[in-house]
Amino acid sequence: MVVSCFLDLASNLSWQYQSQIPLVDLSKPDSRHIIVKACEEFGFFKVVNHGVPLESISELESEALSFFSLPMSEKEKVGPADPFGYGSKGIGPSGDVGSVEYLLLKTDHSFNFQKLPQTTEKFPSAVKDYVWAVRKMACEILELMADGLKIQQRNALSKLLMDKQSDSVFRLNHYPPCTELEEASGHGGEGSRIGFGEHTDPQIISVLRSNNTSGLQISTRDGTWISVPPDHTSFFINVGDSLQVMTNGRFRSVKHRVLANSSRPRVSMIYFGGPPLSEKIIPLPSLLAKGKEESLYKEFTWFEYKRSAYSSRLSDNRLELFKRVAASS
Repeated sequence: MVVSCFLDLASNLSWQYQSQIPLVDLSKPDSRHIIVKACEEFGFFKVVNHGVPLESISELESEALSFFSLPMSEKEKVGPADPFGYGSKGIGPSGDVGSVEYLLLKTDHSFNFQKLPQTTEKFPSAVKDYVWAVRKMACEILELMADGLKIQQRNALSKLLMDKQSDSVFRLNHYPPCTELEEASGHGGEGSRIGFGEHTDPQIISVLRSNNTSGLQISTRDGTWISVPPDHTSFFINVGDSLQVMTNGRFRSVKHRVLANSSRPRVSMIYFGGPPLSEKIIPLPSLLAKGKEESLYKEFTWFEYKRSAYSSRLSDNRLELFKRVAASS
């Protein structure tokens, strides 16, 4: 039953409430139905039995921690992020900041790893193996989505990630512990700080994995923030803005954020699956009810949307500019 496939989530904090985060077991035959339901209601779900080797996960996490523990002078040799490379606190070109440092990489392996310090010489192979396995899982999930939506062309979505021109990126985030939060909490002050501000992801799908440190929160339809319990052996999937458009609003891109932790560092790895820059982002024809339903969005390419999204603030409703204006009666 679908109800048994949801993970109960509770909190003692007054601003949170009992809710459910969808849990998808990729080894189960009914996973496609749960994925569709999760994308419609949350735009977010947890994945187990995902097939990504734990050795690949642990090796990359180890390499990432080694890199982020280097002196700032060494890390800055891989920056500044423009947009690829090492960055700290600044998020994008529009003035957003957070308690985070990061490494943003292309997934076509064109990033110049030779700029990385010699202490991380295993980094390139660790990234390559991890991204290959996670992209394979992402494509499997997109094909299960197509099955659940009864789309005849099963690879209608996954082929965009497999395309040689796919504009996918990979990001490693490191949120250092904030000792001042612990001190503030001990003195009755506010015990949270934004590590990465609220936003949706512009791509098709995002595949997130982190260590066992909490911090990730998602927003429900009514605007309530829910904390996501960490699980270093599982993955979390975000519906992106592009997928919302391609399903004509049936799936919703999830607004999410990360709160800094007072005592433990948080490391997250995110694969952002994007289409080729020239790809038109439009609703899949089979989802427009045989011509009876009109697109809710203007036609645009991924390049046009990406340019618009990255020139906006994190918290902006980026899709609003691309919605069709209903004709006045």
